[in-house]
Order: sequence, then C-alpha cells, then structure tokens
Amino acid sequence: MSGIDWGDAPTWLGAVFAAGAAWAAWRTLASQRAQIREQRQFIGEQSANLALEREELRAAAAARREAQAKCVQMNARKAGGLPNLDGQIFNHDHWEVRVRNSSDAPIHDVDIRFGTAYLPGEVFEIPGVAFEGPNPGERTSRPVHLLGPGRALRFLSQRWSSTVVHNNRPTLSFNDNAGVRWTLDSRGKLEEAPPEPQA
Repeated sequence: MSGIDWGDAPTWLGAVFAAGAAWAAWRTLASQRAQIREQRQFIGEQSANLALEREELRAAAAARREAQAKCVQMNARKAGGLPNLDGQIFNHDHWEVRVRNSSDAPIHDVDIRFGTAYLPGEVFEIPGVAFEGPNPGERTSRPVHLLGPGRALRFLSQRWSSTVVHNNRPTLSFNDNAGVRWTLDSRGKLEEAPPEPQA
C-alpha cells in the first residue's frame, strides 16, 4: 500500500520555523502599525496644543502691545453756547477735549482731529491732576511731540455752529513708546492706526 509522503523531520522543522517567522513578522507589522497610529494621534494632539499655545502667545503679545495705549484717557465734551431760561447750556459752539497719559512711559506725536478735516484751534498742557478740573494750562503747539507719564493736555476746537460741532466728533491719535500709532475716538474705541503710506 502506497502512503502519503509526509517528508522528513528537517522539512517539518523548517516549515514550523517558517510559519513561526511569518507569524512573528505579522505581529511586528501589526505592532508597528499600532505604534504609528499612536504617534500620529500624539502628533495631532501636540499640534493642537501648539496651535493653542501660539494663539495664547499672540493674545498675550497683543495685550502687551495695547497695554500702554489703554492707559491713555480722553474726555471730550461740547462746550460754550448760550444758557436758556433754566440756565442749561444749548447751542454748544466748540469741543473741549482733555487727554491724559496714565501710563508709565511717554507717548508721542499727540494730536486731535475733529471729524475728518478740522484741527484744534488751541492746545494747552495741563497738570495731570487738573484733568477734571478748571486749570486752563499753558499754551503749546500741535502736534504735541512728547507727553510724559501723568501729564495731560487740553484741546479746544474752533468755534462753529452747533450742527458742525455735533457732526465733527474728536478723534485722538498718538504713538505709544514702541512707535505704534493708535487712534481713540470720543466713544472710547481704541484702534491701531494703519501705517501711513511711504512716499
């Protein structure tokens, strides 16, 4: 009776070792795929963390950049005009704008515009403690090239009709100590001014 030739022992041992090597290679590949998945997930998480950290650093830099500009105060009020029978003033004929540098560094090239075209009629340097008070101050020229810490200015517009006064609200402009140009309007909106075009 002829039987199936099952081969000899070395062939069987070779087959067993080959199967074991194939299984080990498959396990190694599966393990490497799992490691690659974990690394990709880790890299994705790290990228997200880095993006958040970059955004926080950008926000902190912007806050530092705005810190001095936010310490500049402007108080604008309509002034002048005639009293009515009740003693209330109406038909205001000019703006009075007080500016104080409450930061710990000077600001530069301080100026006011009323509306888009009108410049101040008079500028006075006043003590910082007189920001709210009646101190008329000492006349100076505009723009004010340097306003030190704690110092204040008083700007007066020209005299106009009450309609022109109403339609030409003041906007302050100045450079912070780092050279960044800012504008502050009479409603308290602070913005970094776009760079002026180079000639």
